[in-house]
Amino acid sequence: MWSYEKRLQFPVNIKTRDPKLAEIIISQYGGPDGEIGASLRYLSQKYSMTNPRIAGLLNDIGTEELAHLEMIGAIVHQLTDCLTPEQIEGSNFAPYYVDHTLGVYPQAASGMSYTTAFMQSKGDPITDLFEDMAAEQKARTTYDNILRMIKDPDVCAPIKFLREREIVHFQRFGEALRMLQEDLDSDNFYAINPSFDLCSKKC
Repeated sequence: MWSYEKRLQFPVNIKTRDPKLAEIIISQYGGPDGEIGASLRYLSQKYSMTNPRIAGLLNDIGTEELAHLEMIGAIVHQLTDCLTPEQIEGSNFAPYYVDHTLGVYPQAASGMSYTTAFMQSKGDPITDLFEDMAAEQKARTTYDNILRMIKDPDVCAPIKFLREREIVHFQRFGEALRMLQEDLDSDNFYAINPSFDLCSKKC
């Protein structure tokens, strides 16, 4: 069940246009460790998660990642809204402008368009949770790298919020992994895929 509030999870109110900054922040919109990939990963993995509580966690975090995607989109939009041709020419933003004008498009800072090859849904609960923990750490590292390049406090504040949420998600997935391992035989939980092998025995 979805309940959408027409407000950002954390306010974004940027006063100064900065296309150079938009170029790097957009990586968290559609880059390899960005929010769109995180959301699709978790919302896809929930279907093969054998523990209902963990499936619910994947659904909750996957939904929150969509809210983070919305925040990143708002940041990129506010950094580039109403840019002049001179501002575009004076930055590296011109190639992006040629393809997308000032629209928000999912790509990495390198310019590579978003691809589902950035995310994985393996269908093995333990494998997927390890993947999720790694994904949250990679996203946190990306936010760390972005923060080192930001001086504008209006941009820093929402990016710091997003970084903090990645840490919380990493902790929740760690707890979920321990819960799942306790559900299984600790001597052989790497010997089977519970979402497949245990299901096969029921059929």
